[in-house]
Amino acid sequence: MVVQRLKSRQQFQAVMAGAVVAKTPHFALHRVALDAAHAGMDAPESRPLFPVAGAWLGVLLPKRWARRAVTRNAIRRQIYEATRAQAPLLPQAAWVVRLRSEFSRKQFVSATSEPLKRAVRTELDQLLGRVLLRAPLVKAVGASLSVAPAVSSAPTVKPEVPHAV
Repeated sequence: MVVQRLKSRQQFQAVMAGAVVAKTPHFALHRVALDAAHAGMDAPESRPLFPVAGAWLGVLLPKRWARRAVTRNAIRRQIYEATRAQAPLLPQAAWVVRLRSEFSRKQFVSATSEPLKRAVRTELDQLLGRVLLRAPLVKAVGASLSVAPAVSSAPTVKPEVPHAV
């Protein structure tokens, strides 16, 4: 499954208006269900925000928390790679990964050091893991509820089938 990328301001605004579903020390993950995003559309003839069903991903890396463009690009590549690896497991929704605090420049002196990339990747795996642990549980509960037969205290009666003579 290919994860689509958020591109327009309206897409980002719709997802950022959604709930924060997971946090780590440096990242926050925002999510909005695709049907909820479509419900806010004004006119029926307007184009949908998310024209393709599936997972959508946006990345928000403010200069406030990553001053150097090299660092922002390295973090962005790690985010896209981490979600690409987990794409088949991602629930159908629109997601935004937002950097919410700075990685220490004293600890990570180089803008694209391997220790920085490893730290980012580890934290992203934790972030996505929190969401993916909930998703199968919700799907399993929903599936068991929809498949389970209804229990009734009334006796079951077989309908009579007419026999051809």
